[in-house]
Amino acid sequence: MSKRLQVLLDDGEMRAIQRIARRKRSTVADWVRHALRLAQQQEASGSTAAKIDAVRRAVRHEFPTGDIADMLADIERGALGDVSQ
Repeated sequence: MSKRLQVLLDDGEMRAIQRIARRKRSTVADWVRHALRLAQQQEASGSTAAKIDAVRRAVRHEFPTGDIADMLADIERGALGDVSQ
C-alpha cells in the first residue's frame, strides 16, 4: 500500500531538485524516493567513519588467548558434555 508524503520546499530548493532530476532523466518524485531510500540505508547502517573508529579502538586492546587447537578441543569437550578435563 502506498502513502502520500507532502514536503514543503522553498522555490530555490525545488528548482535545484528539479534540475538534478532532469539531469538524471528522472521525475522529481522518483529522484526524491531514491534519495530517501539512500538516506534511510545510511541512517540504518551508521556512518562508515564511526564503524572504522570502533574497529580501530577495538584492535588496541590486548586480551589473553590460548592456542587455537586447545580452544577448539575445549569447545568440543563442552559440546559433548565432557567437562571432566
